[in-house]
Amino acid sequence: MRTPILGFAFFLSSVGMQHQSLPPKSTPGFDRERLNAVIEPVVRAHGAELVDVELKNENGWVLRVFVERLGALTEKMSTKQAAIALAVCADIARDLSPALDEADPVPHRYHLEVSSPGVERPLKREADFARFTGEKAKLKLRNAHAGQKVVVGVLAGVDGGTVAVDDGAQRLAIPFDDILSARLVFEFGPASKPGGSKPGKKKKGKS
Repeated sequence: MRTPILGFAFFLSSVGMQHQSLPPKSTPGFDRERLNAVIEPVVRAHGAELVDVELKNENGWVLRVFVERLGALTEKMSTKQAAIALAVCADIARDLSPALDEADPVPHRYHLEVSSPGVERPLKREADFARFTGEKAKLKLRNAHAGQKVVVGVLAGVDGGTVAVDDGAQRLAIPFDDILSARLVFEFGPASKPGGSKPGKKKKGKS
């Protein structure tokens, strides 16, 4: 039996397990639909919902499964509200490991990690962009909009397959199909208001 490796990272809690098989000769592709079909029933059985799956080579292949609390999307929870406890991640990884071994969707050695997506959550569906309206995000685009292929701004809603983003200078209307990838951008502390006073010493009033 494999031994879980537990750890925390801010709002991200994760658990990992090692899977053994032949090492790949080249970068593998993977059937996302087949992988999701194995993962989603296990995740939902533990009161969670699947956010994303990624397979990366980081001095060894890592299969990351990102999960949130069940209902996070429909109830438009914040990333903090939707975060999954470490114990739940461990339970999901424990049950998911043999299911992946049986289905064998990744035909080589890899490390399985199950976690919440954290405060810089990936945005994958139109519903994600609608859910996080008013939040800052970074979008990488297939085609340039207003001369930009990378846009950082505040999400301003979704209408008819178009995502609205305020970049501070203008509102961009970006077709959803033109977005290659996107994620939330975490900022420490409240953003300063335009035209607000700069911090400094208060002047003493005249007596």
